[in-house]
Amino acid sequence: MALTGPGGSVMTREEVDRALTRLGAEREAVQASLLALQDHPGCRLLDGAQLTGRTLERWSAAEPGIGRMWSMFDTYTEALAAARAVRSRRNRPNQAELQELTELLRGSGVTVSAGRASNGGMSLTGGARLSEQVSLTQLVERMNEWYGRIIEVASAADAVWSALPARIDLLLAELGRVQALARSVGVHPGEHPAGDALAEMDRELSSLRAEVVSDPLAFWTPRPSGFGPPDSGPEPVAGRVDTGRYDRSARALDDLRLELQDLLRLRDDADERLEGVGDLLARADATLAEARRARGEVLAKIAATEVPAVPGPASALRERLGQADQLRRHGQWHRLGPLLDTLEGAAQRELLRARESLTAVTAPLALRAELRGRLDAYKAMGARLGVAEDPELIERYDQARRMLWSAPCDLRAAEHAVRRYQQALRPNQGQQAEAERRSGPVDGHPYGV
Repeated sequence: MALTGPGGSVMTREEVDRALTRLGAEREAVQASLLALQDHPGCRLLDGAQLTGRTLERWSAAEPGIGRMWSMFDTYTEALAAARAVRSRRNRPNQAELQELTELLRGSGVTVSAGRASNGGMSLTGGARLSEQVSLTQLVERMNEWYGRIIEVASAADAVWSALPARIDLLLAELGRVQALARSVGVHPGEHPAGDALAEMDRELSSLRAEVVSDPLAFWTPRPSGFGPPDSGPEPVAGRVDTGRYDRSARALDDLRLELQDLLRLRDDADERLEGVGDLLARADATLAEARRARGEVLAKIAATEVPAVPGPASALRERLGQADQLRRHGQWHRLGPLLDTLEGAAQRELLRARESLTAVTAPLALRAELRGRLDAYKAMGARLGVAEDPELIERYDQARRMLWSAPCDLRAAEHAVRRYQQALRPNQGQQAEAERRSGPVDGHPYGV
Protein backbone atom coordinates (compact mmCIF):
# COMPACT_ATOMS: atom_id res chain seq x y z
CA MET A 1 0.00 0.00 0.00
CA ALA A 2 1.40 3.34 -1.00
CA LEU A 3 2.26 5.80 1.72
CA THR A 4 0.46 9.14 1.73
CA GLY A 5 1.45 12.55 2.91
CA PRO A 6 -0.23 15.93 3.26
CA GLY A 7 -0.07 16.51 -0.50
CA GLY A 8 -1.14 13.02 -1.63
CA SER A 9 0.67 9.73 -2.30
CA VAL A 10 4.37 9.59 -1.51
CA MET A 11 6.81 8.34 -4.13
CA THR A 12 8.64 5.08 -3.52
CA ARG A 13 12.39 4.81 -3.66
CA GLU A 14 12.22 3.25 -7.15
CA GLU A 15 9.94 6.03 -8.39
CA VAL A 16 12.31 8.64 -7.00
CA ASP A 17 15.28 7.07 -8.75
CA ARG A 18 13.44 6.84 -12.05
CA ALA A 19 12.26 10.47 -11.75
CA LEU A 20 15.79 11.68 -10.97
CA THR A 21 17.14 9.84 -14.02
CA ARG A 22 14.41 11.27 -16.28
CA LEU A 23 14.78 14.80 -14.93
CA GLY A 24 18.56 14.62 -15.32
CA ALA A 25 18.19 13.71 -18.99
CA GLU A 26 15.59 16.46 -19.35
CA ARG A 27 18.00 18.98 -17.85
CA GLU A 28 20.72 18.00 -20.33
CA ALA A 29 18.27 18.39 -23.22
CA VAL A 30 17.13 21.81 -21.97
CA GLN A 31 20.72 22.99 -21.57
CA ALA A 32 21.60 21.83 -25.11
CA SER A 33 18.56 23.64 -26.50
CA LEU A 34 19.44 26.86 -24.67
CA LEU A 35 23.03 26.74 -25.90
CA ALA A 36 21.82 26.10 -29.45
CA LEU A 37 19.40 29.01 -29.16
CA GLN A 38 22.24 31.31 -28.15
CA ASP A 39 24.14 30.28 -31.30
CA HIS A 40 21.09 30.44 -33.56
CA PRO A 41 21.99 32.73 -36.51
CA GLY A 42 18.61 34.45 -36.31
CA CYS A 43 19.13 35.37 -32.64
CA ARG A 44 22.67 36.60 -33.24
CA LEU A 45 21.57 38.74 -36.17
CA LEU A 46 18.57 40.11 -34.30
CA ASP A 47 20.78 41.08 -31.37
CA GLY A 48 23.05 43.17 -33.59
CA ALA A 49 20.53 44.65 -36.02
CA GLN A 50 18.87 48.05 -36.03
CA LEU A 51 15.31 46.76 -36.05
CA THR A 52 12.12 48.55 -36.99
CA GLY A 53 8.42 47.84 -37.42
CA ARG A 54 6.94 44.44 -36.73
CA THR A 55 10.32 42.80 -36.08
CA LEU A 56 11.26 45.35 -33.43
CA GLU A 57 7.91 44.89 -31.73
CA ARG A 58 8.03 41.09 -31.65
CA TRP A 59 11.72 40.79 -30.78
CA SER A 60 11.38 43.32 -27.98
CA ALA A 61 8.66 41.11 -26.52
CA ALA A 62 10.51 37.82 -27.07
CA GLU A 63 14.18 38.67 -26.41
CA PRO A 64 13.87 39.06 -22.59
CA GLY A 65 12.79 35.43 -22.54
CA ILE A 66 16.37 34.32 -23.19
CA GLY A 67 17.51 35.64 -19.82
CA ARG A 68 14.41 34.36 -18.12
CA MET A 69 14.91 30.88 -19.54
CA TRP A 70 18.48 30.73 -18.24
CA SER A 71 17.25 31.94 -14.87
CA MET A 72 14.53 29.29 -14.81
CA PHE A 73 17.09 26.71 -15.94
CA ASP A 74 19.29 27.65 -13.00
CA THR A 75 16.30 27.25 -10.67
CA TYR A 76 15.54 23.89 -12.28
CA THR A 77 19.18 22.81 -11.81
CA GLU A 78 19.18 23.93 -8.16
CA ALA A 79 15.95 22.05 -7.45
CA LEU A 80 17.27 18.91 -9.10
CA ALA A 81 20.54 19.21 -7.16
CA ALA A 82 18.60 19.61 -3.92
CA ALA A 83 16.59 16.47 -4.70
CA ARG A 84 19.76 14.53 -5.47
CA ALA A 85 21.29 15.71 -2.19
CA VAL A 86 18.30 14.44 -0.23
CA ARG A 87 18.42 11.13 -2.10
CA SER A 88 22.13 10.69 -1.42
CA ARG A 89 21.78 10.87 2.39
CA ARG A 90 21.17 7.12 2.69
CA ASN A 91 20.60 4.13 0.51
CA ARG A 92 17.07 3.63 1.77
CA PRO A 93 15.47 7.01 2.48
CA ASN A 94 12.99 7.21 5.35
CA GLN A 95 9.41 8.41 5.17
CA ALA A 96 10.28 12.05 5.84
CA GLU A 97 12.90 12.05 3.11
CA LEU A 98 10.52 10.40 0.62
CA GLN A 99 7.90 13.06 1.41
CA GLU A 100 10.52 15.80 0.86
CA LEU A 101 11.61 14.20 -2.43
CA THR A 102 8.00 13.86 -3.56
CA GLU A 103 7.44 17.56 -2.89
CA LEU A 104 10.61 18.49 -4.79
CA LEU A 105 10.01 16.20 -7.76
CA ARG A 106 6.23 16.23 -8.14
CA GLY A 107 4.84 19.00 -6.05
CA SER A 108 5.09 22.75 -6.18
CA GLY A 109 8.24 22.73 -4.19
CA VAL A 110 10.22 25.04 -6.46
CA THR A 111 10.25 28.69 -5.45
CA VAL A 112 10.52 31.09 -8.40
CA SER A 113 11.29 34.77 -7.82
CA ALA A 114 9.23 37.45 -9.51
CA GLY A 115 11.98 38.17 -12.02
CA ARG A 116 11.93 34.55 -13.19
CA ALA A 117 8.16 34.30 -13.69
CA SER A 118 6.81 34.14 -17.18
CA ASN A 119 4.40 37.01 -16.58
CA GLY A 120 6.97 39.32 -15.07
CA GLY A 121 5.79 38.70 -11.51
CA MET A 122 2.34 40.31 -11.87
CA SER A 123 -0.60 38.73 -10.08
CA LEU A 124 -4.09 38.43 -11.49
CA THR A 125 -5.26 41.30 -9.24
CA GLY A 126 -2.66 43.60 -10.71
CA GLY A 127 -0.33 43.69 -7.76
CA ALA A 128 3.29 42.61 -7.80
CA ARG A 129 4.31 39.24 -6.41
CA LEU A 130 7.71 38.60 -4.91
CA SER A 131 7.71 34.85 -5.67
CA GLU A 132 5.54 31.87 -6.49
CA GLN A 133 5.66 28.12 -6.00
CA VAL A 134 5.74 25.91 -9.11
CA SER A 135 6.60 22.33 -9.99
CA LEU A 136 9.50 21.22 -12.14
CA THR A 137 7.01 20.28 -14.89
CA GLN A 138 5.52 23.77 -14.81
CA LEU A 139 9.01 25.25 -14.93
CA VAL A 140 9.82 23.24 -18.07
CA GLU A 141 6.50 24.24 -19.64
CA ARG A 142 7.31 27.92 -19.06
CA MET A 143 10.74 27.47 -20.61
CA ASN A 144 9.16 25.73 -23.60
CA GLU A 145 6.69 28.58 -23.97
CA TRP A 146 9.45 31.17 -24.08
CA TYR A 147 11.57 28.99 -26.33
CA GLY A 148 8.71 28.69 -28.85
CA ARG A 149 8.15 32.45 -28.94
CA ILE A 150 11.85 33.20 -29.40
CA ILE A 151 12.60 30.49 -31.96
CA GLU A 152 9.57 31.52 -34.02
CA VAL A 153 10.84 35.10 -34.38
CA ALA A 154 14.48 34.07 -34.84
CA SER A 155 13.75 31.38 -37.42
CA ALA A 156 11.41 33.61 -39.44
CA ALA A 157 13.94 36.45 -39.46
CA ASP A 158 16.75 34.07 -40.41
CA ALA A 159 14.65 32.62 -43.26
CA VAL A 160 13.98 36.09 -44.67
CA TRP A 161 17.58 37.22 -44.27
CA SER A 162 18.79 34.01 -45.92
CA ALA A 163 16.40 34.35 -48.85
CA LEU A 164 16.22 38.02 -49.82
CA PRO A 165 19.28 40.24 -49.19
CA ALA A 166 21.69 38.16 -51.29
CA ARG A 167 19.17 37.91 -54.12
CA ILE A 168 18.54 41.65 -53.96
CA ASP A 169 22.30 42.28 -54.15
CA LEU A 170 22.53 40.08 -57.26
CA LEU A 171 19.59 41.92 -58.80
CA LEU A 172 21.21 45.27 -57.99
CA ALA A 173 24.39 44.10 -59.70
CA GLU A 174 22.36 43.03 -62.74
CA LEU A 175 20.57 46.39 -62.63
CA GLY A 176 23.96 48.10 -62.82
CA ARG A 177 24.82 46.12 -65.96
CA VAL A 178 21.46 46.98 -67.53
CA GLN A 179 21.96 50.66 -66.68
CA ALA A 180 25.36 50.55 -68.41
CA LEU A 181 23.67 48.97 -71.43
CA ALA A 182 21.05 51.73 -71.34
CA ARG A 183 23.72 54.44 -71.37
CA SER A 184 25.45 52.76 -74.30
CA VAL A 185 22.30 53.07 -76.41
CA GLY A 186 21.51 56.63 -75.36
CA VAL A 187 18.79 55.84 -72.80
CA HIS A 188 18.97 58.24 -69.84
CA PRO A 189 16.57 59.21 -67.04
CA GLY A 190 14.41 62.13 -68.02
CA GLU A 191 14.85 61.40 -71.72
CA HIS A 192 13.31 57.94 -72.12
CA PRO A 193 10.73 55.94 -70.14
CA ALA A 194 13.15 53.01 -69.82
CA GLY A 195 15.74 55.32 -68.23
CA ASP A 196 13.15 56.58 -65.72
CA ALA A 197 12.09 52.99 -64.98
CA LEU A 198 15.68 51.93 -64.29
CA ALA A 199 16.24 54.86 -61.93
CA GLU A 200 13.00 54.07 -60.08
CA MET A 201 13.98 50.40 -59.86
CA ASP A 202 17.32 51.36 -58.33
CA ARG A 203 15.51 53.32 -55.63
CA GLU A 204 12.99 50.52 -55.08
CA LEU A 205 15.62 47.78 -54.68
CA SER A 206 17.75 49.90 -52.33
CA SER A 207 14.68 50.66 -50.24
CA LEU A 208 13.61 47.02 -50.32
CA ARG A 209 16.99 45.82 -49.08
CA ALA A 210 17.01 48.32 -46.22
CA GLU A 211 13.50 47.23 -45.19
CA VAL A 212 14.41 43.55 -45.35
CA VAL A 213 17.45 44.10 -43.12
CA SER A 214 15.64 46.23 -40.53
CA ASP A 215 12.21 44.54 -40.54
CA PRO A 216 12.48 40.97 -41.88
CA LEU A 217 9.18 39.87 -40.33
CA ALA A 218 7.36 42.30 -42.64
CA PHE A 219 8.32 39.86 -45.42
CA TRP A 220 7.25 36.71 -43.59
CA THR A 221 3.88 35.02 -44.08
CA PRO A 222 3.12 32.49 -41.31
CA ARG A 223 1.49 29.26 -42.39
CA PRO A 224 -2.06 28.88 -41.05
CA SER A 225 -2.36 26.19 -38.42
CA GLY A 226 -3.51 22.86 -39.78
CA PHE A 227 -2.04 23.42 -43.25
CA GLY A 228 1.20 21.55 -42.78
CA PRO A 229 1.83 18.11 -44.30
CA PRO A 230 0.48 15.20 -42.24
CA ASP A 231 2.91 13.44 -39.91
CA SER A 232 5.61 15.97 -40.74
CA GLY A 233 6.53 16.53 -37.13
CA PRO A 234 7.37 19.90 -35.57
CA GLU A 235 8.70 22.52 -37.96
CA PRO A 236 11.02 25.33 -36.76
CA VAL A 237 9.82 27.57 -39.59
CA ALA A 238 6.10 27.38 -40.32
CA GLY A 239 5.57 29.86 -43.13
CA ARG A 240 7.14 31.29 -46.22
CA VAL A 241 9.16 34.32 -47.32
CA ASP A 242 7.12 36.91 -49.20
CA THR A 243 9.20 37.69 -52.31
CA GLY A 244 6.46 39.56 -54.19
CA ARG A 245 8.24 42.94 -54.43
CA TYR A 246 11.51 41.28 -55.41
CA ASP A 247 9.82 39.13 -58.06
CA ARG A 248 8.06 42.13 -59.60
CA SER A 249 11.33 44.02 -59.83
CA ALA A 250 13.08 41.02 -61.36
CA ARG A 251 10.39 40.64 -64.03
CA ALA A 252 10.43 44.37 -64.79
CA LEU A 253 14.22 44.29 -65.13
CA ASP A 254 13.98 41.37 -67.57
CA ASP A 255 11.49 43.33 -69.68
CA LEU A 256 13.74 46.39 -69.70
CA ARG A 257 16.76 44.27 -70.61
CA LEU A 258 14.91 42.85 -73.60
CA GLU A 259 13.86 46.35 -74.68
CA LEU A 260 17.43 47.62 -74.43
CA GLN A 261 18.77 44.59 -76.26
CA ASP A 262 16.39 45.47 -79.09
CA LEU A 263 17.91 48.96 -79.14
CA LEU A 264 21.38 47.41 -79.12
CA ARG A 265 20.49 45.27 -82.13
CA LEU A 266 19.08 48.38 -83.76
CA ARG A 267 22.39 50.16 -83.18
CA ASP A 268 24.27 47.29 -84.77
CA ASP A 269 21.86 46.99 -87.72
CA ALA A 270 21.02 50.67 -88.22
CA ASP A 271 23.48 51.27 -91.07
CA GLU A 272 22.28 48.22 -92.98
CA ARG A 273 18.62 49.04 -92.41
CA LEU A 274 19.04 52.68 -93.45
CA GLU A 275 20.89 51.52 -96.54
CA GLY A 276 18.03 49.11 -97.26
CA VAL A 277 15.47 51.95 -97.04
CA GLY A 278 17.61 54.07 -99.35
CA ASP A 279 17.86 51.18 -101.80
CA LEU A 280 14.07 50.73 -101.81
CA LEU A 281 13.57 54.43 -102.49
CA ALA A 282 16.20 54.37 -105.25
CA ARG A 283 14.46 51.41 -106.90
CA ALA A 284 11.13 53.21 -106.58
CA ASP A 285 12.62 56.34 -108.21
CA ALA A 286 14.11 54.25 -111.01
CA THR A 287 10.78 52.52 -111.56
CA LEU A 288 8.97 55.86 -111.73
CA ALA A 289 11.58 57.15 -114.18
CA GLU A 290 10.98 54.06 -116.32
CA ALA A 291 7.22 54.69 -116.08
CA ARG A 292 7.67 58.28 -117.29
CA ARG A 293 9.81 57.11 -120.21
CA ALA A 294 7.28 54.39 -121.05
CA ARG A 295 4.44 56.92 -120.88
CA GLY A 296 6.13 59.03 -123.52
CA GLU A 297 6.60 55.94 -125.67
CA VAL A 298 2.93 54.97 -125.25
CA LEU A 299 1.75 58.42 -126.17
CA ALA A 300 3.93 58.30 -129.30
CA LYS A 301 3.16 54.73 -130.42
CA ILE A 302 -0.40 54.03 -129.27
CA ALA A 303 -3.31 56.00 -130.68
CA ALA A 304 -6.54 56.99 -128.88
CA THR A 305 -5.36 55.69 -125.47
CA GLU A 306 -5.73 57.30 -122.05
CA VAL A 307 -2.41 56.92 -120.25
CA PRO A 308 -2.40 57.63 -116.48
CA ALA A 309 -0.04 60.26 -115.12
CA VAL A 310 3.13 59.12 -113.34
CA PRO A 311 3.49 60.39 -109.72
CA GLY A 312 6.59 62.23 -108.60
CA PRO A 313 9.35 60.82 -106.37
CA ALA A 314 8.78 60.42 -102.63
CA SER A 315 10.66 63.53 -101.52
CA ALA A 316 9.00 63.48 -98.09
CA LEU A 317 10.39 60.01 -97.45
CA ARG A 318 13.82 61.23 -98.49
CA GLU A 319 13.59 63.99 -95.89
CA ARG A 320 12.54 61.55 -93.18
CA LEU A 321 15.38 59.24 -94.19
CA GLY A 322 17.74 62.16 -93.63
CA GLN A 323 16.23 62.71 -90.18
CA ALA A 324 16.77 59.03 -89.38
CA ASP A 325 20.40 59.30 -90.39
CA GLN A 326 20.83 62.29 -88.06
CA LEU A 327 19.35 60.28 -85.19
CA ARG A 328 21.82 57.51 -85.96
CA ARG A 329 24.72 59.94 -85.94
CA HIS A 330 23.67 61.28 -82.51
CA GLY A 331 23.04 57.82 -81.06
CA GLN A 332 19.35 58.43 -80.32
CA TRP A 333 18.43 54.81 -80.91
CA HIS A 334 15.16 54.88 -78.96
CA ARG A 335 13.87 57.56 -81.35
CA LEU A 336 15.40 55.95 -84.43
CA GLY A 337 13.70 52.57 -83.88
CA PRO A 338 10.05 53.63 -84.42
CA LEU A 339 11.03 55.99 -87.26
CA LEU A 340 13.03 53.30 -89.01
CA ASP A 341 10.16 50.80 -88.71
CA THR A 342 7.84 53.37 -90.30
CA LEU A 343 10.32 54.20 -93.06
CA GLU A 344 10.82 50.55 -94.00
CA GLY A 345 7.09 50.04 -94.40
CA ALA A 346 6.63 53.31 -96.29
CA ALA A 347 9.55 52.52 -98.63
CA GLN A 348 8.06 49.12 -99.44
CA ARG A 349 4.72 50.76 -100.23
CA GLU A 350 6.43 53.40 -102.35
CA LEU A 351 8.18 50.75 -104.44
CA LEU A 352 4.87 48.91 -104.85
CA ARG A 353 3.18 52.16 -105.94
CA ALA A 354 5.91 52.79 -108.50
CA ARG A 355 5.57 49.29 -109.90
CA GLU A 356 1.80 49.63 -110.14
CA SER A 357 2.25 52.95 -111.97
CA LEU A 358 4.67 51.34 -114.43
CA THR A 359 2.25 48.46 -115.01
CA ALA A 360 -0.64 50.85 -115.61
CA VAL A 361 1.39 53.02 -118.02
CA THR A 362 2.79 50.12 -120.03
CA ALA A 363 -0.53 48.22 -120.26
CA PRO A 364 -1.15 49.39 -123.90
CA LEU A 365 2.35 48.28 -124.93
CA ALA A 366 1.75 44.93 -123.19
CA LEU A 367 -1.53 44.54 -125.04
CA ARG A 368 0.16 45.33 -128.34
CA ALA A 369 2.83 42.73 -127.64
CA GLU A 370 0.13 40.21 -126.76
CA LEU A 371 -1.72 40.88 -130.02
CA ARG A 372 1.50 40.46 -131.98
CA GLY A 373 2.09 37.13 -130.28
CA ARG A 374 -1.44 35.96 -131.02
CA LEU A 375 -1.11 36.95 -134.69
CA ASP A 376 2.11 34.97 -135.06
CA ALA A 377 0.53 32.00 -133.28
CA TYR A 378 -2.46 32.04 -135.61
CA LYS A 379 -0.13 32.24 -138.62
CA ALA A 380 1.76 29.17 -137.37
CA MET A 381 -1.57 27.38 -136.90
CA GLY A 382 -2.51 28.19 -140.48
CA ALA A 383 0.77 26.73 -141.67
CA ARG A 384 0.07 23.48 -139.76
CA LEU A 385 -3.40 23.35 -141.31
CA GLY A 386 -1.94 23.91 -144.80
CA VAL A 387 -3.93 27.11 -145.47
CA ALA A 388 -1.14 29.68 -144.96
CA GLU A 389 -1.03 30.48 -148.69
CA ASP A 390 -4.73 31.25 -148.90
CA PRO A 391 -5.05 34.76 -150.48
CA GLU A 392 -7.74 35.88 -148.04
CA LEU A 393 -5.65 34.79 -145.03
CA ILE A 394 -2.57 36.50 -146.44
CA GLU A 395 -4.53 39.73 -146.91
CA ARG A 396 -5.98 39.64 -143.42
CA TYR A 397 -2.58 38.82 -141.94
CA ASP A 398 -0.87 41.69 -143.72
CA GLN A 399 -3.60 44.12 -142.63
CA ALA A 400 -3.30 43.10 -138.96
CA ARG A 401 0.49 43.16 -139.12
CA ARG A 402 0.59 46.67 -140.60
CA MET A 403 -1.67 47.92 -137.80
CA LEU A 404 0.41 46.30 -135.04
CA TRP A 405 3.82 47.34 -136.39
CA SER A 406 2.93 50.93 -137.27
CA ALA A 407 2.91 54.01 -135.06
CA PRO A 408 0.69 55.25 -133.68
CA CYS A 409 -1.09 51.94 -133.32
CA ASP A 410 -4.88 51.82 -133.01
CA LEU A 411 -5.26 48.93 -130.58
CA ARG A 412 -8.97 48.49 -131.05
CA ALA A 413 -8.65 48.28 -134.82
CA ALA A 414 -5.60 46.04 -134.55
CA GLU A 415 -7.42 43.68 -132.18
CA HIS A 416 -10.34 43.53 -134.61
CA ALA A 417 -7.96 42.71 -137.47
CA VAL A 418 -6.36 39.90 -135.44
CA ARG A 419 -9.80 38.51 -134.65
CA ARG A 420 -10.76 38.60 -138.38
CA TYR A 421 -7.60 36.64 -139.22
CA GLN A 422 -8.50 34.09 -136.53
CA GLN A 423 -12.03 33.74 -137.85
CA ALA A 424 -10.74 33.07 -141.38
CA LEU A 425 -9.11 29.90 -140.01
CA ARG A 426 -12.38 28.45 -138.64
CA PRO A 427 -13.68 26.73 -141.84
CA ASN A 428 -11.03 24.07 -141.13
CA GLN A 429 -12.36 23.34 -137.65
CA GLY A 430 -11.61 19.63 -137.75
CA GLN A 431 -7.94 20.21 -138.51
CA GLN A 432 -7.85 23.09 -136.07
CA ALA A 433 -9.25 20.89 -133.26
CA GLU A 434 -6.62 18.25 -133.96
CA ALA A 435 -3.91 20.93 -133.92
CA GLU A 436 -5.20 22.31 -130.63
CA ARG A 437 -5.22 18.82 -129.15
CA ARG A 438 -1.52 18.44 -129.93
CA SER A 439 -0.26 21.92 -129.01
CA GLY A 440 -2.90 23.24 -126.56
CA PRO A 441 -5.21 26.26 -126.95
CA VAL A 442 -3.79 29.40 -128.45
CA ASP A 443 -6.58 31.75 -127.52
CA GLY A 444 -7.24 30.61 -123.98
CA HIS A 445 -8.74 33.80 -122.53
CA PRO A 446 -10.52 36.90 -123.77
CA TYR A 447 -8.56 39.93 -124.89
CA GLY A 448 -9.43 43.58 -124.84
CA VAL A 449 -8.00 47.05 -124.68
